[in-house]
Amino acid sequence: MAFMRKSKFRHVFGKPLKRDECYDAIRITRTSWESTYCAVNPKFVAVITEAAGGGSFLVLPLGKTGRVNIDHPMVAGHKGAVLDIAWCPHNDDVIASASEDCTVKLWQIPEDGLKENLTEPVVDLCAHQRRVTLLVWHPTAMNVLLSTGSDNLIIIWNVGTGEAMMQVEMPDQIYSGSFNSDGSRFVCTCKDKILRIMDTHSGKTVQEGKCHMGSKPAQCAYLKNGLVFTTGFSKMSERQYALWDEKDLNEPKTIEEIDSSNGVMFIFYDADTNMVYLAGKGDSIIRYYEVTDEAPYVHFLTLYQSNAPQRGIGFMPKRGLNVNNNEIARFYKLHNNGLCEIIPFTVPRKSELFQDDLYPDTASDVPAISAEDFFSGKNSEPVLVSLKDGFAPSKKEQLKVVRKSNILDKMPAKPQQQQSSNNADAAAAPSLPPGFDPQGILDDLRKLKLIVKAHERRIKTLEEKLSQYESEEEAVDEA
Repeated sequence: MAFMRKSKFRHVFGKPLKRDECYDAIRITRTSWESTYCAVNPKFVAVITEAAGGGSFLVLPLGKTGRVNIDHPMVAGHKGAVLDIAWCPHNDDVIASASEDCTVKLWQIPEDGLKENLTEPVVDLCAHQRRVTLLVWHPTAMNVLLSTGSDNLIIIWNVGTGEAMMQVEMPDQIYSGSFNSDGSRFVCTCKDKILRIMDTHSGKTVQEGKCHMGSKPAQCAYLKNGLVFTTGFSKMSERQYALWDEKDLNEPKTIEEIDSSNGVMFIFYDADTNMVYLAGKGDSIIRYYEVTDEAPYVHFLTLYQSNAPQRGIGFMPKRGLNVNNNEIARFYKLHNNGLCEIIPFTVPRKSELFQDDLYPDTASDVPAISAEDFFSGKNSEPVLVSLKDGFAPSKKEQLKVVRKSNILDKMPAKPQQQQSSNNADAAAAPSLPPGFDPQGILDDLRKLKLIVKAHERRIKTLEEKLSQYESEEEAVDEA
């Protein structure tokens, strides 16, 4: 007699919105790098697009669906193709982009979306020697971003100052990575088929073990309670998923074969419900599983199936969902024909009341610690918020460009311990008008002085030539 495991998520179902409620006519990128090509937050959806002679991506407000004009404004500041994009978890107007031009750029999106092409980033992060392929934001620390590239480097940045605070060289190309809940550990999969867990303060590898043995890229995600979820391929090129304990990566807790398709499977994890969604590149299926403490630990729930394969996919954070409709996930599926299809996943319930069991307190957009706290060795769990009355985003100030400490470097709603000394210095210094940049003026003065000196030397040379010519003319006349 077959036993049906009980789960409140067994009947989760996905139902795509009508075409006119989705985004259409997007020129989706054709780059061969394995990426989701799409990033979503509660305000915007961003999609990497095809661009001649550079890299660009679209940023569209969630409410403005329909056909996208061919001349729609884009973020277009990279000199090479954009390979990855990631929204800041603590500021819904800030997005990072990685490119083949070896740079990472940070962009401030206007409140109402783009009205013209955005070509000037807030800050350029330049340290990689080859293309940058992966971006991951720290989950709880303000302005901490991790990037990886084809130079096998993992770099952790303080984007508030534009500095590379840590560089770790890995043995091979990094395919994917994920922070744990407090950001003290980072797990990554590499081309050498080894799964590694790194301490984010020291940069040392604390655990490693053989992962999926197939040659195609493996993906990974850090789950709760020290678990790591991976997808990859076997030696026979069959797709697999596996669950690992962070304390021992020599043997997986469980490993299962899925099918024989050849598309890389991307992992989307909901920490509140402990559900894992798997979406394969080129598949028309989204599978979902529940992770528990009972063997076999990963329990298949059901799948969403459609007719069209997915070229890329985006996943909405929990605070952007409609809790009134019992929506527990929302995907933005990119089709080959340029359609970005919106697929809400809901749990059927008869009651119209708020469902506490579906919506435990979730991570808010307020950072728990500053970048300075993190780089001094501190860790913190996310600041949680209830979704019962709908999520109200915290107020963010418009970013202002400053040297060294750039416009992202503001810790909202939490005073920093170092501000007392800074305030004393500020009181002693004369007040400056907004937008005044003394360092920039000094740089301009220095450049002008160099230009003036060059012109003076040129004038002197010409005067000498003229004097020599006149003396020669006089000598000819006397003769």
